[in-house]
Parts: sequence; structure tokens; C-alpha cells
Amino acid sequence: MARVRVWQNRGDSMADQGRIAALDLARTVALACMVVFHFTFDLMLFGLVPSGTVFQGFWPYFARGIAGSFLFLAGVSLWLAHGEGVRWPAFWRRMAVVAASAALVTVATWATMGDQFIRWGILHAIAAGRVIGVLFLRAPVILTVVVAAACLVAPHYLRDQAFNSPWFLWLGLSTEVPPMMDYEPLLPWLAPVLLGIVAARLMAPVWPRLRGVPGPILRALAWPGQHSLAVYLVHQPVLFGGVWLWTRVFAA
Repeated sequence: MARVRVWQNRGDSMADQGRIAALDLARTVALACMVVFHFTFDLMLFGLVPSGTVFQGFWPYFARGIAGSFLFLAGVSLWLAHGEGVRWPAFWRRMAVVAASAALVTVATWATMGDQFIRWGILHAIAAGRVIGVLFLRAPVILTVVVAAACLVAPHYLRDQAFNSPWFLWLGLSTEVPPMMDYEPLLPWLAPVLLGIVAARLMAPVWPRLRGVPGPILRALAWPGQHSLAVYLVHQPVLFGGVWLWTRVFAA
């Protein structure tokens, strides 16, 4: 295995040996797509676009693609940070940040969205994916691919009313799901995390050549991707507040 220890985020780093701008840019693109989707969703909530807009046409596929990209990149980052050996203090520090952020989203949406609050969203899925994904950092690639494929198909064959209890909602095998603002259960959403680990491992010889400092334009474009968690946490309150203000000032 090629030696690859890249500073992917502050929580997972021991030394700054150069960020991989391509990954930061990929996160920036995912964030931009997320902002587009949530902005459209907020416009729909306030009646500025037709009701049901984001639930039809290409929008549901767009949303799944965004979620899958974040989880895939989480798998890539997990391997880059710990593929040579898990540095448990750094791993658990980052886990604490992600888990606390997921809990914050649950509490905030419960306070503002009522019964549609996020019980298990993208941050919950990333946290669970990290815990399980760490078991596959050194597993045979073919085994990881097989498990990822099993995660993808499991909801189609294993759904059962026995999993309808709220305690099993995180698993993704229930036949009835309460309305939520966001929902990425373990199955099938563990799959992109595992595939991200596989992709990172297969690209091991390439990563060292991708390190380095990009030009000023690329650095600016990569900045959101370097702070993806913070952007995720603040973007929706800003968008929602902005649309609300617009309706009060200009659409009254």
C-alpha cells in the first residue's frame, strides 16, 4: 500500500502534508447542488414554486445523487485519513463532532418542523458509515464491494413490518416511514461509503501526485469543501430565513 496520509479535515489529521484540492472541489460541487435543492424546497414551502416540485421529475434523483456523493466522499476521506492504520483519538474526535452535529439537526428540526423532524438524516448516515466503514479499511476489496452491493439490494428484499418500530427506523427496512425532512437510513446508504473506501484504495498510487497547493481561483472554489460540515449546518437556516424575509418584504 502506498503511503498516503493526507490532511482531509482537522479532526482526522496528524500532519498537514497538503490537501487534495480535487476532493475539496468535489465537496464544493456537492454543497452547491445541495443549496440548489434546498433553496428550491424552501421556495416550494413558501408557495413561490408549485407545490410538490421537489418530489417529482428529476428532483428526487437529484437529491439522492447529492446524498450519495456526500457519503461516497466520506468513505474516500475515511480511507485517506486512516487507511494506513486507524488513529483512534483523531477518529473519535471527528466522530464526536459529526455525531453532535447530527444530534443538533435532530433537535433543531424537532423544534421547528414538528412531526417531520429529521430522525436519521445525512449526518446520521455519515456517522454510522464511519463506524462501520472503519472495519473495512483493510478488508479485501472484493468483500467490501459485495457488502456494498448487499446494502443496496437489502431494502428491496428484507423490508418487513417487524421493523416498523421507531427504534428500527435507522435500519431502513421498515414498510412504513413517517414523513421527514431528510432520511438516509443505513440500508442502502452504507453502500456509497463502502464504495468510497474501495475507490480510495484503488487510487492509492495516485493520491500522492494530487497533493499540493492549487492556484488562487481553485483555492477559493475549494474553500467551501474544506468546511463542508459548517456549510451544511448553516446553509439551510440562511436560505430559509432569506426566503421568509423575501416573502415578508417583496411578496406581501
